[in-house]
Amino acid sequence: MPKMKTKSSAKKRFTFTGSGKIKRKHAFKSHILTKKSKKRKRNLTYSAIIDPADEKRIRSLLRS
Repeated sequence: MPKMKTKSSAKKRFTFTGSGKIKRKHAFKSHILTKKSKKRKRNLTYSAIIDPADEKRIRSLLRS
């Protein structure tokens, strides 16, 4: 049986922390930034931990 492949789209979007949690970037910071406030844009800069409800699904995409 061949090895299970990691989904390339998930590989590009998620990373693991040292403790095993999954990190993600915020959406909505690529364009149309003029109408967004400084505070909103600044808060979109930082990464976030994925929600526990999504964790099982994301781990299956990353095969770990």
